[in-house]
Amino acid sequence: MATDPSKYKLNHSMIRVKDPKRTIQFYEFLGLKQINKLEFPENKFDLYFLAFDSPRAVSHGNQWTDREGVLELTHNYGTENDPEFKVANGNTEPRKGFGHVCVSVDNIQAVCQKLEDAGYKFQKKLTDGRMRHIAFVLDPDSYWVELIPQNPVETTEGVKETDSETYRFNHTMIRVKDAQKSLDFYKNVMGMQLLRTSENKANGFNLYFLGYPQGKALPNEVPEGVLPTAFREGLLELTWNYGTENDPNFKYHDGNAQPQGFGHICISVDDLDAACARFEDLKVNWKKRLTDGRMKNVAFVLDCDGYWIEVIQNEKLNPRASW
Repeated sequence: MATDPSKYKLNHSMIRVKDPKRTIQFYEFLGLKQINKLEFPENKFDLYFLAFDSPRAVSHGNQWTDREGVLELTHNYGTENDPEFKVANGNTEPRKGFGHVCVSVDNIQAVCQKLEDAGYKFQKKLTDGRMRHIAFVLDPDSYWVELIPQNPVETTEGVKETDSETYRFNHTMIRVKDAQKSLDFYKNVMGMQLLRTSENKANGFNLYFLGYPQGKALPNEVPEGVLPTAFREGLLELTWNYGTENDPNFKYHDGNAQPQGFGHICISVDDLDAACARFEDLKVNWKKRLTDGRMKNVAFVLDCDGYWIEVIQNEKLNPRASW
């Protein structure tokens, strides 16, 4: 069977967490729900999968591999009781790499106030700096969670209510050394489409947003101050700081070298064997082929910066694994 990249989905992003109870409580406060849990007691770790799943959610009721906008939490037993344990959040030198996950919300001021009232800390409040339309809240492991508006901030000023059923797990951001190489890889190898580019020449960086459109075009018109991608889930943001591509010694932290934090992004595909054969033909760098080890239902491709990309079967399209 052939594989069709237009049927791929950016299924999930994985981060390691110290205490799953505290972390799940935070993300549930944001409106996500646990949709699956995989337990591996023999290897002393569990995996928790969270997503927006209200009747108004993009993928409401879908099997977990047939979704975009899923967050995977990896918990290694015992870290919650270790006072010295701390993850690398990807935003401190010399271990920068992964940047953040992002949730788009209806009334951003009300959401920020709700989080602040609950005692959660912010990396950036709406009122900080010049960018008054975005905020960054910190989860219990100090990972950054960006909040962006679905409505112009001028129209939601003073609004006290918010409806988490309208939220979207919008994107995951990673920093890349060479924008052109990374764009070529994610478009030509992983089959994504470039949906939006934001050039910030004055500050020396560009942002690129990629995804799998699934036949759905971005809206032609959106209110001023609202991004055309704000209502999507499962996007990948690449941040490129000018000049890094010319430094032979420059390298980002992939999150899997010590100290660990971010683990991978994951693509679910229409036919796992055919997709991996295609990647093989395209001469990708592998972290794990399907045939490696005992887990025959997952593969890991390495991108240009060494970030891990998990590849799994979309179980709705071609049942393979019983998870």
